[in-house]
Amino acid sequence: MSLSEVMPLLEPQPIAPCCPPLSERPLTAEEAERTAVMFKALGDPVRLRLFSAVASHEGGEACVCDISDVGVSQPTVSHHLKKLKDAGLLSSERRGTWVYYRVEPAVLAAMGALLTRAASG
Repeated sequence: MSLSEVMPLLEPQPIAPCCPPLSERPLTAEEAERTAVMFKALGDPVRLRLFSAVASHEGGEACVCDISDVGVSQPTVSHHLKKLKDAGLLSSERRGTWVYYRVEPAVLAAMGALLTRAASG
């Protein structure tokens, strides 16, 4: 494959809410573990700024070249973006020499659902 060829974009994995709203019932140990990974990834101010930059970027995705001005070196930005990706909060696609990141709408919906009050029946 030549460098000018574009790698096919992998279909994103469907993101299902990890758990019911926190006000609905106590989390199971497994649900708490999965949720903690997400919150741990967002618990760093640099990662939270990067996540916010991607989520709010026009078109719903951002080139790493557009969001790397967060006061740390480029290798550190890459490290933090990898942590967000490993936690399932971001997906990415390489285009030439740049990597583009996006927050899948289902991720934001799942996070919102987790933090909302359970609907009363």
